[in-house]
Amino acid sequence: MIFSDRMTAANKLAEALSEYRDKNPLVLAIPRGAVPMVKIIAQQLKGEMDVVLVRKLRAPGNPEFAIGSVDESGWVYLADYAGQAGADQDYIDQEVSAQMEVIRRRRAQYTPQRPPVDPTGRIAIIIDDGLATGSTMIAALHAVRNKNPAELVCAIPVAPPDTLRKLEAKADRIVCLSSPDNFYAVGQFYVDFPQVTDEEVIACLADSASANSPIADE
Repeated sequence: MIFSDRMTAANKLAEALSEYRDKNPLVLAIPRGAVPMVKIIAQQLKGEMDVVLVRKLRAPGNPEFAIGSVDESGWVYLADYAGQAGADQDYIDQEVSAQMEVIRRRRAQYTPQRPPVDPTGRIAIIIDDGLATGSTMIAALHAVRNKNPAELVCAIPVAPPDTLRKLEAKADRIVCLSSPDNFYAVGQFYVDFPQVTDEEVIACLADSASANSPIADE
């Protein structure tokens, strides 16, 4: 399955998640790519949107390849191949520190006037625009699971089968629109796949704050 762009993927995911409409789900984006998608999905499901801040840990000499991930609390997931990729403990410590600094900066940028929306007791749906190794999704699921949601859903347009298998025990439900064996990168499944900027993320979250305020006051 090839998607025209993230908006097309978002509409298709919203349709696949339609059973959660009117149940006030908390729809969480892994920044940055998924944030415009979550704005659409949260609107269609009549839910609330926010971000879950996680970062991949980059392999030495190959920043596009994930050897693990870290969440906002500092919890670290390491893939079993991290050592084979050349990551010793000193490198991992430095990389975790660097990515935690990015997380802190993004939290200050993205939601400067409020804490993260609490998923406790709610349906929480975590969205990304696609998964390769699944490292950042593993960290995101761990972070939200620790907040005791009523149901934890992982929803993505595309991911390889082996990645989905890694996630099976970490979410209550996985919704994936396409799981091809011939997988090299998420971008190969989009016709138009531009970078999402911090400014776009901030604008989406600002719009959602206005839309969400009546729900928060109930």
